[in-house]
Amino acid sequence: MAHEYEHEFILEIPEFEHLSYEVEGGIALVTLKRPEALNALSQDLLRELAEVAEVIHQDPEARVAIFTGEGRAFAAGADLKEIAALKDPFAAREYALLGQQVFAEIAALPIPTIAAIHGYALGGGLELALACDLRVAAKGAKLGLPEVGLGLIPGFGGTQRLPRLIGRGRALDLIFTGRHVEAEEALQMGLVNRVAEDALEEAKRLAQKILKNAPVALALAKESVVRGEALPLADALEIEADLFGYAAATEDMKEGVQAFLEKRTPNFKGE
Repeated sequence: MAHEYEHEFILEIPEFEHLSYEVEGGIALVTLKRPEALNALSQDLLRELAEVAEVIHQDPEARVAIFTGEGRAFAAGADLKEIAALKDPFAAREYALLGQQVFAEIAALPIPTIAAIHGYALGGGLELALACDLRVAAKGAKLGLPEVGLGLIPGFGGTQRLPRLIGRGRALDLIFTGRHVEAEEALQMGLVNRVAEDALEEAKRLAQKILKNAPVALALAKESVVRGEALPLADALEIEADLFGYAAATEDMKEGVQAFLEKRTPNFKGE
């Protein structure tokens, strides 16, 4: 005699030492918790960021993710004590690859991601913000890639993501000078999307606006942008058409169109 068993999905969340993870109302909030070091990105914290990215990827309740920092800074950079302890170019390369891989996992999340920046977002901290889809900065926040002043270059994706975001000339200005830009200048150059008194509260408001839209459509829109940006326009448009086709076959599309015609708020189910 055959038996049917229902298995309830239980998400296992690791015990984090250097960050916290919570989900409320579809918003996953990741908070860096090394305030005594201005949330400097130690290797342990980087590994926990990789773990939390996997948690977000598996969490059915997470529809938008916000990354922020506890205390006076978003993240003031990589841990300079760890960098100073690197013994040779091979060890340094592996260190850079670790940061690149972690931020690549955050960038690859299928849901929208927002960096809520206050205080400092420098070096690796800015590179973490660059791995997010959107950036909200508090007034007075300072952003920059100061690595050349230490005899280094940005190694966690900064030399690649920054030019793609704000253009080669502006990116090289920041990288060559190592200067800090405040939130308003960062907004003018396209480095951040919004400036507010309270970055986290503004990020939550932005997340709420995103949450009103169809989950599958959001994921497909992100996929279309990410896959297409490195391709010739004709190839990218093919991807867009394919993903448009997938979106049109969803129940959410039917619900969205019907709700529009009936002049009511849609009830999207992510199907």
